[in-house]
Amino acid sequence: MPYRAAVDDYRFLIEDVLDFASLRSTDRFAEATEDVTGAILEEAGRLCNDVLAPLQRGGDLHPAKLENGVVRTSPGYAEGFAAIAEGGWIGMSADPEFGGMGLPMTLTSAVNEMMSGACLSLQLAPLMSQGQIEALEHHASDAIKTLYLPKLISGEWTGTMNLTEPQAGSDVGALSSRAEDNGDGTYAVSGQKIYISWGDNDFAGNVCHLVLARLPGAPAGTKGISLFLVPKFIPDENGEPGERNGVSVVSLEHKMGLHGSPTAVMQYDNAKGWMIGREGGGMAAMFTMMNNARLGVGEQGIGAAEGAYQLALDYALERKQGRSPVEGGAGTIVDHADVRRMLLSMKADIFASRAIALSCAYASDMARAGQGDEWAARAAFLTPITKAFGTDVGIAVSETGVQVHGGMGFVEETGAAQFSRDVRVTAIYEGTNGIQAMDLVGRKMMDGGEAANRLLDEIEADAETARDAFPRMADAVWQASETLREATEWVAGQSDMNERFAGAVPYLRAFARVLGGHLHLQAAMAEKAAGGSGAREKLARFYIQRLLPEHQGLLAHAQAGAEDLYALDVEDLSR
Repeated sequence: MPYRAAVDDYRFLIEDVLDFASLRSTDRFAEATEDVTGAILEEAGRLCNDVLAPLQRGGDLHPAKLENGVVRTSPGYAEGFAAIAEGGWIGMSADPEFGGMGLPMTLTSAVNEMMSGACLSLQLAPLMSQGQIEALEHHASDAIKTLYLPKLISGEWTGTMNLTEPQAGSDVGALSSRAEDNGDGTYAVSGQKIYISWGDNDFAGNVCHLVLARLPGAPAGTKGISLFLVPKFIPDENGEPGERNGVSVVSLEHKMGLHGSPTAVMQYDNAKGWMIGREGGGMAAMFTMMNNARLGVGEQGIGAAEGAYQLALDYALERKQGRSPVEGGAGTIVDHADVRRMLLSMKADIFASRAIALSCAYASDMARAGQGDEWAARAAFLTPITKAFGTDVGIAVSETGVQVHGGMGFVEETGAAQFSRDVRVTAIYEGTNGIQAMDLVGRKMMDGGEAANRLLDEIEADAETARDAFPRMADAVWQASETLREATEWVAGQSDMNERFAGAVPYLRAFARVLGGHLHLQAAMAEKAAGGSGAREKLARFYIQRLLPEHQGLLAHAQAGAEDLYALDVEDLSR
């Protein structure tokens, strides 16, 4: 069966699990009515099913190529991007003053995930533009906004972000790209950047690069970095692409997956650029784009998981192998207990990660709507969890999808391996998942665990409410939250940051596990209130009974400290 965007799941989460009525009651998002929300999800679903999903396989088989300095994109990608742009999907959450829809990020996140499941390689292009749009909205001058935002929002131009250099990966402060003041309000930017997603294409009128570089005499490290907008073509007096700038694509990376997405090595040779934000404020401005992208990348992982799950389920419903252990069963491998275990684990984790991501987007919307600083703190706290857990789920589910296919999963023609190859990088870019975890236990816990404990208070209060309807599930979620609270107190109490970092990844994973249990329980409650079929209750029971208990081992790992990590010296590691 072809890809089917998860419209119903998103409608359920938005209308029945999240408190979207509170968001609609704000002046900023009053127009995001239930009718509008439903129509957007339906229309986005049709775009994904009918236009984007058919491009998925071709992008893998016919990758983007660099020919005589020109990037040639995969067949159909130009038309696919045009459909995204013409539908207004790039600027869903952008400022209406410049042509955006001004809709909640919650809806943008839902649409981005559906697009990721349909064709992840192509979805990266609008995601990059969305991040640049937000960065310019917050940090650019009025002149830059007026010129660039309408064209980025409409999809006439596309955007990228340029951080990484050969010697400066996660340590961005080590970059060597430089910028010199031209004396006319512009700067000459020089240097080389690597791993630039959609660094160029053959369908946009211009490609706009946000580039981190250092001015002469600037201090070392991140404090000396500024941000510059460097277009491929310098706009003329009418705002149209004019002369070619000093920007070129040196090569395209030969990657494990995402073959349809051109990942470029970019060269800047005295390229004309405009400073975005203040001098030395490059990282602050770029983090606006990066945080937008971290939410988006988490959604990419979830989208890939959805696509892999659907492919695996369709195969399991068709493949006959062995005798069915279920009387009156389907007669295919879906009847076998271990295949059911795999499929249910995939489905349960997709829902958990999807609900966490939407909760993060919802918190950011409430903050944007002026509903208080606590919402901003919650969005900040949930961002690394969304990115890391969403991409971990994408990797695990797509790998399990290969396993469900058995030998056919190892055969490229089925498409199962492509999901696994494509999604693998999501745990690496926009800050590795280890860095996300370190951010969670470090910067996000500088409040002594206050934001974390507010979430845990809410989880326990909701579990108490659910006790009458689902006593066993409610008790399990409440107890898990208490165990997590104790671990949170331990983490927040460590003054040696390396002690925190040693267990950061299992701590983040445990937090996601508990959040997932909470949101599954909320879904079961919402379904019961609506008189539903009971399917969500059954899925919640599976997650809470079989997957939630993982938090105990994870939290033991999280509180083990760093000493044993260094017990073996470097020589011992190589013996």
